[in-house]
Order: sequence, then C-alpha cells, then structure tokens
Amino acid sequence: MPDKPALDILLCAPRGFCAGVDRAIQIVERSLARFGAPVYVRHEIVHNRFVVESLKAKGAVFVEELDEIPDRSRPVVFSAHGVAKSVPEAADALGLTWLDATCPLVTKVHRGAESHHERGRHVLLIGHVGHPEVIGTMGQLPDGAVTLVTSVDDARTVTPPDSGGLAYTTQTTLSVDDTAAIVAVLVQRFPAIVGPHRQDICYATTNRQEAVKAVAPQVEAMIVVGAPNSSNSQRLREVAEREGCKAVLLQRASDIDWADFAGITRLGITAGASAPEVLVEEVIAAFATRHEVRVETVRTADETVVFVLPRALREPAAGAE
Repeated sequence: MPDKPALDILLCAPRGFCAGVDRAIQIVERSLARFGAPVYVRHEIVHNRFVVESLKAKGAVFVEELDEIPDRSRPVVFSAHGVAKSVPEAADALGLTWLDATCPLVTKVHRGAESHHERGRHVLLIGHVGHPEVIGTMGQLPDGAVTLVTSVDDARTVTPPDSGGLAYTTQTTLSVDDTAAIVAVLVQRFPAIVGPHRQDICYATTNRQEAVKAVAPQVEAMIVVGAPNSSNSQRLREVAEREGCKAVLLQRASDIDWADFAGITRLGITAGASAPEVLVEEVIAAFATRHEVRVETVRTADETVVFVLPRALREPAAGAE
C-alpha cells in the first residue's frame, strides 16, 4: 500500500463554543434535568444542526412560535440570539414558564439601545437583515426607533430622522474589519453620533477572527466548521478569504468535497462559536484516513469568560449528579 501523503493541520485557537453558546446549551440541558421532557425551545437555541439534534434526542422540542406549544404547563427556552420584548410578553399572556438563554453580551447591546432611546437618540443598528439577533435588538424599541445599516453603501446613504440625537450599535457576530469601515463612514457623516462604551462585537467573535488571520497566510486552504446560517461562521470564512486563503464552510466531515483539498500539504481548521469540538475532531479524523496528519495548534488568545445560569437553574435538580 503506498504511503499516505503528509498533511500539516494548523488548528486555530480559540475556536468553537463561546461562553454564550455554552450557557445556552446548559440552560436547555438543566431545564430538562429539572423539569423533565419535553422542554420547548423557540427557534434554534444556537445555529448548529448537530447541537439541535443532540438536544432533541434528550427531549427538547424546537418550535418557531410560542402558539405551537401544545402543553402550556411545559417550560420554553428563548434562544441565545435574543428576542424582541413582545416574545416574553406573549409567553406571559399564554401562561408559559420561560427561561431566557440570550447571550449576556447580546443583552448588553439591548440595554445600550434602550439607553440611547431614553436619551432621545435614534439608533442605527449595524447588522444583517433577518438575523435573529437583529430582530431581537430592533424589537427592544418602538417601531421606527431603529434603522438597520447593513453595509458601507448603506452607511453612505442612510437618512435617519431629523431628531438631533443619533447613536449606533452593532450585532455581536459581525466582521471586525467590515464593521470598522461602516462605523468610519457613519462618524464622518455624523460627527456627533454616539457609539457604545466598548465595541459590541463580542470577544469570542474577535478572538476567532484574529486566530484565522494568524493561520490563513500559513496554509493552502482553511476549513470553517459551522452552519451556513451562522453569522460568525460565515465571517470566519470571509476573513480567511481576505487573507488570500481558499476557505470552505462545512457542517461536518461528511460534507467534505475531497476535490477541494487535492494536493494540499498545509490545512487550517477553525470552528464557529456554535460548533462543538467533536465536529472538529471528526474532520481531522477524516483527513487522517487519507493523509499522515500532523496537528499543531496556533493560539492567539486565552478565553476565561464564563456566564452564570439563570437563578432558577443554578442549583442542581433533585437526584441529579
């Protein structure tokens, strides 16, 4: 049997689960342990099919809207992306017990938008049309109080109400570089615009993009493990491409098109913030069946952030280990 060709794999670190995703998954798992199955979840708890299917197997039932829940005595969890204020209000009206798995960093954006509104400022939200986080953030304020800005072109042409005060905030999972370019245009056009005290793009998004920037110039191709509807995963792919590296977004090893990687000797791998490490290991194992693989980790930051669970779930359920 001929020798397998050598392949150096550079693993980006940090990669994969962030503190907000880890907290959201724990909320569903702890809810199942405390209340038993089923526990309902409004929308995907995080944007990863493997995670969603794993939670389904444990007794979670995913619904798009609250009125799809047949048994109002069962709890419902809101996803990590955050929800409009109308959603918990509707849950209360239906008599549902609800738990909020919104990432605390998304909640910070919500509170910032509310603060600007209370001060009479119109809010420009930098983000992607239709993303659940954008829908949730816009839903914190009355209709018309927020204008969505999706690109540099939008920033050049947006015409906010002539109310005097103006502020901007951003979706947490954007490209750091793209957002900086949009903000620069807004500041040039509206010098008095007020920004967040600290940038809204979350630490995990920033760290994962910086790791890709470090690895991409050293490899011939980059795999981003993540879902196509995951904003932070798509941004990782774009960051790698900007560094001149061929980049492929895939959900798991079975999605690999081997023609994309024919003849390469150096491969980078990262994972979006909602992709579990087991899927990264699965991809490495797939390459190991065809190559003599040597794996090296390239670490650009250490992450120690942990978010506390809702008070109702902090104590273990009776009988739980």
